[in-house]
Amino acid sequence: MREIIFDTETTGFHALEGDRITEIGCVEVVDLIPTGRELQHLVNPERDIPKEVTQITGHTVEMLRDKPKFREIAQEFLDFIGDATLVAHNARFDMSFINMELERCGKTPIAGNRFKDTAVMARERFPGSPASLDALCKRFDISLGSRIKHGALIDAYLLAEVYLELNGGREQGLSFDDHSGPGHTVVFPARPPRPEPLPARVSEEERAAHEAFLETIGGDRTLWKTLGLV
Repeated sequence: MREIIFDTETTGFHALEGDRITEIGCVEVVDLIPTGRELQHLVNPERDIPKEVTQITGHTVEMLRDKPKFREIAQEFLDFIGDATLVAHNARFDMSFINMELERCGKTPIAGNRFKDTAVMARERFPGSPASLDALCKRFDISLGSRIKHGALIDAYLLAEVYLELNGGREQGLSFDDHSGPGHTVVFPARPPRPEPLPARVSEEERAAHEAFLETIGGDRTLWKTLGLV
């Protein structure tokens, strides 16, 4: 199952009132595990950046002036995500900015049902508890050491770890059958027989002593014999 964990940094909160994307970071995961494929771009927003936003993201007009505009990286973004589900924290916010930018450059917006919101998942799993990305990282003991400022790619990687935990963590379940889906990600595959069987490690004396013991506790009615294990 291929999914894209992503995050955006913006000039403000209102995609339909002139705010623009300043950074986008995407991390590919397959079966909840990052594959190492990523996409990250600083983006020229073609407008000013409020000081209070710079304090959070570190982005300034000067540092982004020579970066590509969104329309210049839009197709690369679309090619990277393909038809995967898009996972974001407070996904409605990121979805509004992504689709606004796509519409600005004449591309088709992404359908809302392709987005998955980890904030909603967290509130459902931990009702009444803080559901911010920072709070979830602390809950799951995920280090925030690499996060000096809010950065789209850094936050996408943090969210990938949170998303894994929200889906049950690395040990989601055990199964001796080849199932698929949540709760069956740890599977013990069938192995071919050995070319030559290992020699018995039980001596004849030990085997005879075991048979004698079984006779004293039920003989042919013992579980071992009814299952054909001896």
